[in-house]
Amino acid sequence: MKDITIGKYYSVDSLIHRLDPRVKLVVTLIYVISLLFMRNAYMYLVAAVVLMIYIKLSNVPIIYIVKGTKGIIVFLLFTVILQILTVKGADVLFKWKFISITRTGVYSGVFLFVRLILIIVGSSMMTYTTTPNELTDGLEKLLSWMKKLGVPVHEIAMIMSIALRFIPLLSSELDRIMKAQTARGIDFSEGNIFERLKKLLPIIIPLFVSAIRRSNELALAMDARCYHGGEGRTKMKPLQYSRRDYIAYIILLLYLVFLILLKKMLHLSVLSGV
Repeated sequence: MKDITIGKYYSVDSLIHRLDPRVKLVVTLIYVISLLFMRNAYMYLVAAVVLMIYIKLSNVPIIYIVKGTKGIIVFLLFTVILQILTVKGADVLFKWKFISITRTGVYSGVFLFVRLILIIVGSSMMTYTTTPNELTDGLEKLLSWMKKLGVPVHEIAMIMSIALRFIPLLSSELDRIMKAQTARGIDFSEGNIFERLKKLLPIIIPLFVSAIRRSNELALAMDARCYHGGEGRTKMKPLQYSRRDYIAYIILLLYLVFLILLKKMLHLSVLSGV
């Protein structure tokens, strides 16, 4: 659990770190949405190359990013296996009793795995390169138009920022609790699935208690500093777009245009082949 890096800020100087948080939020959102509409390997290859370039410009080590995905790789593999077994097709590769694996299911499972990896890594890059304060300011600025509708934008941005900040804190707390229970003689690797789930109770309850305690301490600290929401608050460092931010928006637009053209070219090639 200590290797989970999702939600942590990686402090280093880079071009991506110096971008406006609004740019990184928009880039992450558009990138994730674009992955949901990809249907072939060429488009996923383009998305992977773009993400690798983004990582290179951020100066965040690949090893650090890989460590962050190790904790959820089991859930990803379970999702992929479930996808392979449930998606049916005409070309059956393996069949045993009620279990059948088709070529369509394998392709669907592989594409799903690649999509989830790109979504997780792409979303994590936002927290790796953006501090919680910058993230809060960026969200509040992007959603400022919703204030006219009576939506508490500042409070929503603050809640989302705190939630992201609590991910690494709770993961380290969970690791500490598991080590304490192991020192008391509990072996989490023995027994069947029901026995292992029963052993999780001594972990879940202290984890909830710790989360409530931390949230209460945070609320008291914010109240002691006279925090009463975003009404009337000013910014010590107001967000302002620079030249590199506009260039980033242009690159994002070119990325979308290239994907659309690539999709149309592949569609026309399939039709001409038919």
